[in-house]
This record gives sequence, structure tokens and C-alpha cells, in this order.
Amino acid sequence: MIPHLLDNPAWSALCSVQAGFAVGGDNAKRYRKGMLPFAALGPGGRVADLDGLIDAGESFYLIGELPGLPANWALQLELPCAQLLGPEYISDLPAVTEEIVYLGEQDKMEMFGLIDGVQPGYYLPDTRQLGDYFGIRVEGRLVSMAGERMRLTGLSEISAVCTLPEFTGRGFAQQLIAHVCKAEVAAGVQPFLHVSKANARALRLYEHLGFRQRRDISFYRVKKISG
Repeated sequence: MIPHLLDNPAWSALCSVQAGFAVGGDNAKRYRKGMLPFAALGPGGRVADLDGLIDAGESFYLIGELPGLPANWALQLELPCAQLLGPEYISDLPAVTEEIVYLGEQDKMEMFGLIDGVQPGYYLPDTRQLGDYFGIRVEGRLVSMAGERMRLTGLSEISAVCTLPEFTGRGFAQQLIAHVCKAEVAAGVQPFLHVSKANARALRLYEHLGFRQRRDISFYRVKKISG
């Protein structure tokens, strides 16, 4: 079976649309420091190929298949996820009734504060450079956001979908997802996303919006202990 681009999404992104954010060579790549804590191995790549790219004591994520770890590396966490493709019928997504604003460089620390308080560990202050991010403000305060993280040929990952707990239940996340999906499809790009299988509420929301499960896939947080 020919591997699909989404079987190794970080590698596919770092070798195509986001090559400008990549550090590494033919066997292993990572996103630039401070941008996204993801690394990836190419076909035939080994964790040892990351040695020159990762500092001792640094943690990051590998997505998909976990290769064997050398003695100076440790597995810290496995996060089983569902990988979902965007809705087949974009017209069925909710209408956007709230004012949705583009989030830029001037918003980056507010964006980081929002998502790090709700979903820490997967987003850094400069992650916003990877794609377009949008938000909803209430009385000037950023209370909900969503945007694009890994982007690869013909595909774009919806990510950083979060809402402050006191503002949930108002449909903000659904409207932001609809906004991002419609923009991607208009640009000829297929939306996709990852959601923790333990987050039943979020999984139900995405399925309600018409997202379709492609496969199960895990995010592995690994740490280089020494060397």
C-alpha cells in the first residue's frame, strides 16, 4: 500500500508547503525552535538522525509510528488521536453570525495565553506563523480561536480550536471551524484535524459538523535525555 501524506503529516508538511520552517536533512526534520515542538522522520529515518537537531533535555512530538528509541531518549507520553478529514458538504456547516477577526503578530501572546491555558503543550508563541488564525472577541477580550497548523500539499490541519470555559456553549468554536474550513476549500485545500480520542465532547462536535474519521494516529512526546 502506498503511504498517504497524512500517515506522516509532519514530515509531509516539512517537505512541502512548510519546508521554509524546516531544519534537518533527508532522513529527519524538525520545525524551527520556538515555532512548533514537532519533529519527523522520513522513510528509513532513525531517531538517531535527530541527534544533531534536538538539544539534550528537549521534548517534542513524533506523529504516527514510533521508531525504536536509543538509550539516551525516553518516551514521556502517548496521546492516541483520531485523524479526521473535513466535511464532504461544506455548505452544511453552521452559518457565521459572530464577528470573526484575523489574528496577527500583534495578537501572538494573547493567542498563546488562551490556548496554553486550555490545551497546553502543542502551541508556541510563533506557531501562528504556520497558517492563518482567527478569533472571536467579547468586549475586546480574545475568548475563542482556531487556525491552521501543519500544512502540506493539498491539505491543511485545523488546530488551536479553543474557547475559554466561561464562553463555551455559544457556538464560537463551530463558527470558527466553519470559517476556516470554507476558506481552505475555497483555496482548493482539504481540511483535516487531529483530536484526542479521550476528548469525547470534541469528537462528537467534529462528527456533528461532518468531519469523517480517516484513521487512528498517536502523538508521542519523547525527550532527548543526553548526548
